[in-house]
Amino acid sequence: MRVRVAVLSYKRVSLFPILRPSCAVVRNIADITLNYENAVDYPGNEVEKIVSRFSLILRDCSDASLLQIGRQVHAQIIMNGLSNMGSLESKVLSMYILCRNIVDAKNVFFQMERRYSLPWTWMIRGFTMLSWFKYALLFYFKMLGVGLLPDKFTFPYVIKACCGLSAIQVGRMVHMTIRGMGLEEDVFVGSALIKMYADNDSIKEARQVFDKMIQIDIVLWNVMIGGYVKNGDVGEALGLFKKMREAGINPNTGSFVTFLSVCSSEANIEYGKQLHALAIRCGLELDASVANTIVSMYSKCQCLGDAHKIFSSMPQSDLVTWNCMISGCVQNGLNEDALDFFNKMLSAGVKPDSITFASFLPSVCETAGWKQGKEVHGYILRNGVNLDVFLKSALIDLYFKCRDVDMAQKVFDATQVMDVVLYSAMISGYVLNGMSVSALEIFRSLINATLKPNSVTLAGVLPACAYLVALTLGKELHCYCIRNGFEDKCYVGSALIDMYAKCGRVETGYRVFTKIHEKDSVVWNTMITSFSQNGQPEEAIHLFQLMGSTGAAHDCVTISAGLSSCANLPALLYGKEIHGFITKCSLRLDLFAVSALIDMYGKCGDLGSAHRVFETMETKNEVSWNSMIAAYGAHGMAKDAFDLFQKMEESGIKPDHVTFLVLISACGHSGIIDDGLRYFRLMIDVHGIKARMEHYACMVDLLGRAGRLDDAFDFIRNMPFEADAGIWGALLGACRVHHNVELAELASQQLFRLDPQNSGYYMLMSNISAVAGRWNNVLKVRCLMQNRGVQKIPGFSCIEINCTNQMFVAADRQHPESEQIYLLLKCLYLELQEEGYVPQLGTPLHPLCPDSQNHVITDDA
Repeated sequence: MRVRVAVLSYKRVSLFPILRPSCAVVRNIADITLNYENAVDYPGNEVEKIVSRFSLILRDCSDASLLQIGRQVHAQIIMNGLSNMGSLESKVLSMYILCRNIVDAKNVFFQMERRYSLPWTWMIRGFTMLSWFKYALLFYFKMLGVGLLPDKFTFPYVIKACCGLSAIQVGRMVHMTIRGMGLEEDVFVGSALIKMYADNDSIKEARQVFDKMIQIDIVLWNVMIGGYVKNGDVGEALGLFKKMREAGINPNTGSFVTFLSVCSSEANIEYGKQLHALAIRCGLELDASVANTIVSMYSKCQCLGDAHKIFSSMPQSDLVTWNCMISGCVQNGLNEDALDFFNKMLSAGVKPDSITFASFLPSVCETAGWKQGKEVHGYILRNGVNLDVFLKSALIDLYFKCRDVDMAQKVFDATQVMDVVLYSAMISGYVLNGMSVSALEIFRSLINATLKPNSVTLAGVLPACAYLVALTLGKELHCYCIRNGFEDKCYVGSALIDMYAKCGRVETGYRVFTKIHEKDSVVWNTMITSFSQNGQPEEAIHLFQLMGSTGAAHDCVTISAGLSSCANLPALLYGKEIHGFITKCSLRLDLFAVSALIDMYGKCGDLGSAHRVFETMETKNEVSWNSMIAAYGAHGMAKDAFDLFQKMEESGIKPDHVTFLVLISACGHSGIIDDGLRYFRLMIDVHGIKARMEHYACMVDLLGRAGRLDDAFDFIRNMPFEADAGIWGALLGACRVHHNVELAELASQQLFRLDPQNSGYYMLMSNISAVAGRWNNVLKVRCLMQNRGVQKIPGFSCIEINCTNQMFVAADRQHPESEQIYLLLKCLYLELQEEGYVPQLGTPLHPLCPDSQNHVITDDA
């Protein structure tokens, strides 16, 4: 066969202006020395050589940067009448696919003979490369429709398309076809099947495919092990890794990266060190990806010194290495070191990317603040750093933590393509700034945008429900968590427990707690704190002890919650045991744990121990000082509290709103009105601290105790916000002491509106009316309780005797030694009368008291 071919001369015909092809392309083109003007006939063997040369050129043009050259070569093939040659057509199609030019590839495909599988395979591959998975599957089914069978080169891309669409059922159908064709044991097809099943939570099916493989190379081992890791089954992954080693297969880079990442997430430093040693034995410790993962592993395991040694020993540090070090410093709270590494990175000429800034920005918030954060934001914009969702999320988080809500909103609004990560950052930011209503509005916007909230979103929005006591919405979110399998995740479970506790449903929160299989310290802390803050200190202490028996690590939050429970009982023995635990472990240096210890001793009546703990503290913060001032105030030692406040200021510690709250409370316990008013004004006028609801409640209680009820009522009316139940309750209690029935009725009306299910307020108003002889009002209050379904919750007293807590309610005869107890009480009462004690008229007395018939008897505890 002889073909007339026009000839291309690279030097004479400038077909490549501007572009600079690779050396291989130039060499191959230069070898084809044909001339347009002098076309000649060449024999068949020469044509084969020319086709071979064109094939080489097309192969070298398989990069998007050389697409224009590839097009010109394609034009030469057409002009020289070679376009119908099957081998060249496939080469042209593959060139366009590898250059990601699907439009030209499609045109070539429809001009080709499509009676064999190769063109179809290239098109399916092209669609998969562009993540156009639906088109990839469409071409696959069309291929089957025209009677063509795919081969082992087709199936990996078809399976990847199924995986990209999470179309596991379609993937199973493809798997059946593969099994029927006997290709299941092919390394590439098997790897694709294993990855598809592992990525879609079908790890058992992935293992079945893996076990059928005859020849298992390192790639297959890595895919299977990675599948177990992705599905959270680290134990199986480790077992498979051991089998791989027993089979004599040495791990490669992928193996080390996978398992070192597991060590990072599990904080398993011992196993991480073993893998590091194995990497050295395999000669891979200096491989960039392995070294970077080792650095990351040591950083996340809080061994930053070891991470720095690896970093320093690396012959060349790339961007990923610098990012690992910066991220490690931030995660370990070494924000100054993170800034130092960032500056060294810039000095080394390494340009930071979005991951660098996403890792670095949290340290800016902690150390530098709002101004420096804006400077970093400006650097990002000036240098064209890619603002991906994670970097935008970090910027939003920065501005929220710096209390610049408007700027955070601007970053969010400037985003054209929304993502659930950005919505989650906005929700958490609004909750952080106390804007729970706005957080719920953003959550509704997320739903309206047809985005699916993830576990992080739910953990962020549940605290907003807790703050607003939106129990109904909280239950709806709980149902969503159950349907999507989020309830068992620790951080979601913690948010659910906290939400139910703050909505008054502690038992429901406890049921959530019991369903979490692997509980971390945060879950335990949340449940212990929930019991402690909802009047169930015994359950909190029991859970505290149970936490230790399960091997979970106690931290400063656990200690604080446990000590708070001991203070609420009170249970001095348990408190001393926790004190011993603090002394033995490193928590003795934690300021908040030791401050909680001072508070516990103060509330348990052991002021001497509280003072000793306070004096032995090497470093004190405002919480420590506040705890000690509160202890003095609660024991009626107002002067000592005032002196301690003066020492606090002299030591350079700035008082906060809690400091003035405990000072005003100390004045109330000691009946010092003028000092209470002075500290209230000092807080507002001198220190610039806005008075909160609790400050006004303390002031009302202070004035009420002194009998200045009109001043207390004026104080309430002049408040900048509506009084809550605590303030009106303080006024009602003062009215009971000073027999002001009219003001009591006004206060009770507000209380019945604000807290209609609190039985204490009804009983208090009933007692006030009974003392005043207004029996109609007593009957009216009792009827109101009955109509609203309010039940009297008996109050109780608790005393610790011989290391055992004894609890009593009014007229309680359940105790086995009740006869001796009441006999002793009667003797004490008689001794009080002999000493001149005269009971106050109108005060409810115990039925055993001899003069009780002269006084009003109620069922108040």
